[in-house]
Amino acid sequence: MTKATFAAGCFWGVEDFFRAIPGVSEAISGYTGGTIENPTYEQVCTGTTGHAEGVEVTFDEKEVPYEKLLQVFFENHNPTTVNRQGPDVGHQYRSAIFYHDEAQKAAAEKYIAELTKNHAFGNKEIVTELVPAQTFWKAEEYHQKYLEKHGLGSCHV
Repeated sequence: MTKATFAAGCFWGVEDFFRAIPGVSEAISGYTGGTIENPTYEQVCTGTTGHAEGVEVTFDEKEVPYEKLLQVFFENHNPTTVNRQGPDVGHQYRSAIFYHDEAQKAAAEKYIAELTKNHAFGNKEIVTELVPAQTFWKAEEYHQKYLEKHGLGSCHV
């Protein structure tokens, strides 16, 4: 099993769309990319910890290639807005790929280059951060499978 970590705004929806991919065994909401250990939701919401709301995905590369995860990531959020997804504004809602090895980094760079070349987002620049994976802190239990627990189809209308 392999890990991948993404941030694309509110982690509830991100977790949900990754969880639905065949070959993904787990998608966990949490915090990554910040400066304090074991942050809480309340701390991250202040925007002062440097963390992004992220999702750590565990997947079987024999069933789902990393490129498929990249495809789903880019199809399900706006990678052209800095520190914002829909109504959620702040550094904690940034678009980011936290790569776990050089192969993931190269695949993400190639994927972003193709999206740019093909004007997938019109003339808008893709601002997704591409940074090494850091410690991933699992969010509080009430955030896990949030949409499923509450019978919601998505975070935003």
